[in-house]
Amino acid sequence: MSRSAHSQDTSVTLESLRQRLLTVVTDAELADTFAILDRLDACSLVDQFPELIYVKDRRSRFVLANDATARANNIAHPVEMLGKTDFDLFERDVAEELFLAEQRMMSLGEAMTNVEHRLAFGGMSCWLQSTKTPLRDAEGRIVGLIGISRDITERKRQEDLRRGHARLLEMIARGQPLDKVLLSLVDLVEEELDDVVASVLLLDEGTDRLRHGASSSLPEAYVRMIDGLLIGPHAGSCGTAAWRREPVIVSNALEDALWEDYRELPQQFGFRSCWSTPIIGPDRRVLGTFALYSGSVREPTELELELTAMATDIAGIAIERMRAEERIRYMAHHDALTGLPNRALFWIQFNHILAEARREKRKVAVAYIDLDNFKQINDRLGHAAGDEVLKTIAERLPRCIRANDLIVRLGGDEFAIVFSLIGQGEEGVVRRMDELRAVISAPVMFESEEVHVTCSMGAAFYPEDGDTPEALLARADRAMYGAKNDGRDRLQVWTYAPASD
Repeated sequence: MSRSAHSQDTSVTLESLRQRLLTVVTDAELADTFAILDRLDACSLVDQFPELIYVKDRRSRFVLANDATARANNIAHPVEMLGKTDFDLFERDVAEELFLAEQRMMSLGEAMTNVEHRLAFGGMSCWLQSTKTPLRDAEGRIVGLIGISRDITERKRQEDLRRGHARLLEMIARGQPLDKVLLSLVDLVEEELDDVVASVLLLDEGTDRLRHGASSSLPEAYVRMIDGLLIGPHAGSCGTAAWRREPVIVSNALEDALWEDYRELPQQFGFRSCWSTPIIGPDRRVLGTFALYSGSVREPTELELELTAMATDIAGIAIERMRAEERIRYMAHHDALTGLPNRALFWIQFNHILAEARREKRKVAVAYIDLDNFKQINDRLGHAAGDEVLKTIAERLPRCIRANDLIVRLGGDEFAIVFSLIGQGEEGVVRRMDELRAVISAPVMFESEEVHVTCSMGAAFYPEDGDTPEALLARADRAMYGAKNDGRDRLQVWTYAPASD
């Protein structure tokens, strides 16, 4: 029969045969299919399909294979597949697993439907979904198998990405630490790609420097060398991407001008290309960068660009979530007007200071400060003037205390300072408190007018005047009112008086 006669056979078309091959599950259908194949040029026919189509004998040797099967195995022509087994194509443990499954299937006479397995073709790993059916002769004896396999690598990759994406979002929703989320993100990307290393850098807005965020595979020495990279127009891939606010693709770091000042890094650590994308927050601020490094001189693939887009989105959500939580924590523990710690944080930190003082058997002092006649400033100049006075004093006081001391705004025009390391005795601390009163009394400029304010201050000492934050602050408060009663603008130290305690 000529090929034209084949094409005129109205009982079957290429598409209908293809569908039957994909869904064949019964012996009757199989026999019917091969009756059709006997009338058609089977080898030419199966070469039309993108799926891997093959026939094996009872010993699992190939007796027919289409072009797709040969190409997948890096073999030039399907004829060269004949007589080969999976032991000629795959690692022994993989081939043995396939062989045993096929032999079991032919022994039982039952089809294997939509079985998924991961194989390595030409050094590249891929997923196949295979259906294999026993092949019978005219007497019904099983003489081999017919198989069809689809490449489902892309589908599996998408499934893995969806699961990974969902897992990362769940980590963010549960409030997992940012470094843990970013590390999981980097791992997810590296699992999906070959020959690349992923990295996240975080932008420190105060210094315009990029800080290490996450990387599983970058050498620690390299991480240390780029930690603190100042962003700029010629700052490698990451520093430039953050500066430009757009992706920077460097295919050869040994030659690209952006890497001129960092040329020793690719030479020392063996990477050649680096593609960096800025991580942009919802308010359009740059939060950091996501980068891929490759050991080859090349441009990124479509898959690498797709994963980079996904990674920057996830990283942006995670970073913004962390910063939002930080803002909430800050607002919960700091005064909105002055930025100083508030009462809630005061009790927490004061307890810590006293716990350390007990262990180390040392003194602690607390000063209670109240501005004198502050209401008159508000009444005469308005609340804006009063706010300016409070903010100015809040800026001055931290410059006059030590790093281990604690200063808070208790509310209104009241402040408290805890002196945590007293080495010079009470006299030295009292002297420092008097110096602070002088700092508070310095004029404050408001709309070209000098505003003058004084303060009354009371002091109490641990352990003599109390052993809890509440007791010490209460006695410093009473001492402060004593200073006000004595004429204001002065310091008074708590003195135990049975009648008034």
